[in-house]
Amino acid sequence: MKAYVYGANGAEITDVAKPSPKAAQVLVRVRACGLNRADLGMTKGHVHGSAGGAGTVLGMEWAGEVAEVGPEAKGVAVGDRVMGSGGAAFAEYTLADHGRLFHVPSNANMSFEDAATLPVALATMHNAVVTNGALQPGQTVLIQGASSGVGLMALQIAKLKGAKTVIGSSTDATRRGRLKDFGADLAVDSSDPGWVDQVLKATGGEGVDLIVDQISGPVANQNLKATKVKGRIVNVGRLGGTHGDFNFDLHAARRINYIGVTFRTRSIEEIREIFAEVRKDIWGAVESRKLQLPIDKVFSFDDIGKAFDHMEANRHLGKIVVTL
Repeated sequence: MKAYVYGANGAEITDVAKPSPKAAQVLVRVRACGLNRADLGMTKGHVHGSAGGAGTVLGMEWAGEVAEVGPEAKGVAVGDRVMGSGGAAFAEYTLADHGRLFHVPSNANMSFEDAATLPVALATMHNAVVTNGALQPGQTVLIQGASSGVGLMALQIAKLKGAKTVIGSSTDATRRGRLKDFGADLAVDSSDPGWVDQVLKATGGEGVDLIVDQISGPVANQNLKATKVKGRIVNVGRLGGTHGDFNFDLHAARRINYIGVTFRTRSIEEIREIFAEVRKDIWGAVESRKLQLPIDKVFSFDDIGKAFDHMEANRHLGKIVVTL
């Protein structure tokens, strides 16, 4: 089968063996894939958790049809339209654990392209905003890096769960201007030193109850100032850098609960539980299309290199999708 593989000459389409499902695995005929920031790094040879490096079939998010099921797989049948996450997504066929799948809603007129935008964002941000962030109705939340696909989903989930004030950040003026379309009551520029004052003003001087941070690095201390006493910060991403100055005294004084999350060190049992929580808590909003992501641009699989060039240019809003 055809697959997008990182090799000695970088990432390119090549022929690899078609996989077979074992145990609780499902083989899916891939119809569309969503691009994610981690994929961009892996096209340059970076390792993401235990995945990456020479010989790696790239990609982590897709939608398609079930082609074959392993002997222990439950809840799926050949022919089902599904979306999910896992490694080796940029290929004609991919394997996934049966617990990392969502069925494409049959009543939502949802295309494979639309479906391929959702699994990573839904699982990541429901876990960050609801499970770890413990957002309650009437509370306030700031999403750092809100114009990314997962960021836009976080805004929508926060609004869906009854947040009183939802704030999103983006350093790009055009994308910042679009955040209100996805639930933001206020949009701030995290590269502007005055953004903390804007957040404090919007929260009566107290700060937000919850920050979901995809930036880290340079905004770490500003986040502490923008979080209320006994608030929470959930560290989801490190687009601004993995290291930075941290004011431990301010962290202690504000008694902030600082939580780090990643899928890289989670067991398959933990990931299955995250997917189950999405199905239980917010799936109705997915079926009604209340939770959805815009598609910035669609590329054919033959043009997947151009899709990554488009991502690296960093001018898109929403998801970049590749179709097979």
